[in-house]
Amino acid sequence: MTNTSDHLRDLARLRKVRDRIDREYAQPLDVMALAKDAHMSAGHLSRQFKLAYGEAPYGYLMTRRIERAMTLLRRGDMSVTEVCFAVGCSSLGTFSTRFTELVGVPPSTYRKQEADATVGIPACVAKQVTRPIRNREASASDQ
Repeated sequence: MTNTSDHLRDLARLRKVRDRIDREYAQPLDVMALAKDAHMSAGHLSRQFKLAYGEAPYGYLMTRRIERAMTLLRRGDMSVTEVCFAVGCSSLGTFSTRFTELVGVPPSTYRKQEADATVGIPACVAKQVTRPIRNREASASDQ
């Protein structure tokens, strides 16, 4: 069993990993590199990150990327492919699949439907009300 100082040290490392993902979401990031920089094994990082934040590091990274993609798609001045690469995804198929899982509609549909949805709303409010909720979470809270 880990002692309190080890646990606090892990929490500080996890916060740094999360902050790095938030900052560098558009860069090529992988769990092995994040773990190495945090002086943790990839498995330990993944387990502890999920305990602390509710999702694995890769899932958290993809959620950040999808959030940013939603903003770019609402602007309407970039194609879905341009948005995919702008947020750090290297595969349009993976991006589209993950976007659809998180948002509930494909990125092209979202772009058409939401182009004017946040006009006149402050960016900080728009970010909060448009944050993606996984379909599983949405259906669980609807019951």
